Amino acid sequence: MRQAGHQLGLPLVLLGALAVSIIGLPLIGLLVKAPWQSAWTYLTAPASRDALRLSLVCSLSATAIAVLLGVPLAWVQARLEFPGKTLLRAVTTLPMVLPPVVGGVALLFAFGRRGLVGQVLFDAFGIRLPFSTAGVILAETFVAMPFLVITVEAGLRSMNLRFEEAARTLGASRWTVFYRVTLPLIAPSLFAGAVLCWSRALGEFGATITFAGNLPGTTQTMPLAVYLELETRPEAAIMLSLVLVAVSITVLAALRDRWLAL
Repeated sequence: MRQAGHQLGLPLVLLGALAVSIIGLPLIGLLVKAPWQSAWTYLTAPASRDALRLSLVCSLSATAIAVLLGVPLAWVQARLEFPGKTLLRAVTTLPMVLPPVVGGVALLFAFGRRGLVGQVLFDAFGIRLPFSTAGVILAETFVAMPFLVITVEAGLRSMNLRFEEAARTLGASRWTVFYRVTLPLIAPSLFAGAVLCWSRALGEFGATITFAGNLPGTTQTMPLAVYLELETRPEAAIMLSLVLVAVSITVLAALRDRWLAL
């Protein structure tokens, strides 16, 4: 058995090394081609600063909305039994596998000027979501919230329900139990889900450019700025890409143990 394991180990190591090279070589290419001498100039350019500011504002706003709406949704999926629950979970996770451009088109038909909800919002309140900063936030929420929902749902399913039952037997209301018992117990999952949601929102491209456009200072986030700079200033695109890569690696490395535990 041990000899067979050694014989099998070398091919697996070689295939694993090939997998790492496929993932790592593009990143090494960015590092090698990066114009480090002029990096500060590219990163502090007005367009870059505006894109970074807009990315942070929109991604943090999308994360806040995802926490506000996603935690109750995760609780419903983890604790309640009802017809159509499987379909609900499928719809909840659909944006994770849906092509981003398709998501942007769907958002247009739902929240555009002539969309199902967008027409009502515009006619009644004068609210126009497409090609606006609010549209960017909506697109990022759409694609990123499932990451928070599935992470929090996993935390709810793995927690010991006897703590909640003990609190209810002591006379605590459902809201008190949820606030004082449930939320503290799932805090690691909630934090991990929020960070994953934020990192996904920070890197969102397809749904954003389809639904909100690429308007400098209004809807042009960092990924969109990279796309635009790639056509005119590839060096600037490389530096902006490295910023997003650094953020993503930091987030994933910090959450590795928590993600594997889920």
